[in-house]
Amino acid sequence: MNESEIILYKVVVNHEEQYSIWPLKKEVPAGWREVGKQGLKEECLEYIEEVWTDMRPLSIRNQAGNIK
Repeated sequence: MNESEIILYKVVVNHEEQYSIWPLKKEVPAGWREVGKQGLKEECLEYIEEVWTDMRPLSIRNQAGNIK
């Protein structure tokens, strides 16, 4: 793979604190925001694996916290 074929990504998160990656050159879609991590696909996926420890959407986590 030559340099022109290398695709860089950014890590994005939505309002439910669900993570994804998005091509660096593309505008982030509505409802998502950048978290500041950029790099190769593998690097971004490793970052997500480290920080996204509870894959339940935020609304579900909040509901579970209110159950007594």
